[in-house]
Amino acid sequence: MKEIINTNKAPEAIGTYSQAVKVGQTVYLSGQIPLVPETMEMVEGGIDQQIRRVFDNLTAVCEAAGGSLQDIAKLNIFLTDLSNFATVNTIMAEYFEQPYPARAAIGVAALPKNADVEMDGILELA
Repeated sequence: MKEIINTNKAPEAIGTYSQAVKVGQTVYLSGQIPLVPETMEMVEGGIDQQIRRVFDNLTAVCEAAGGSLQDIAKLNIFLTDLSNFATVNTIMAEYFEQPYPARAAIGVAALPKNADVEMDGILELA
């Protein structure tokens, strides 16, 4: 059975999808871009602020599902500029502890709302 995960502490879906879907102990996190949940506007500032906002949004969805960022088994990061790869690594170290999740960082031409970063993932609850 699928359980839809939804929280007002993360941006509401801007399309035909749910913030996350839980099946058994696995949670599939939809992509998060750097939208501020209260305003549904892009966070102000540069790539650092965008990355932090995305991690904050993912944190809120993980918590709504009964977990945390530490329960993420697989994280996908989409960047419009792969030169920001090192910045992602630096900021990710502020949010995650070892052992780190499996991860991919993918360069893309564009993201919704002209975001510079988007992340999705798979969470495995204990």
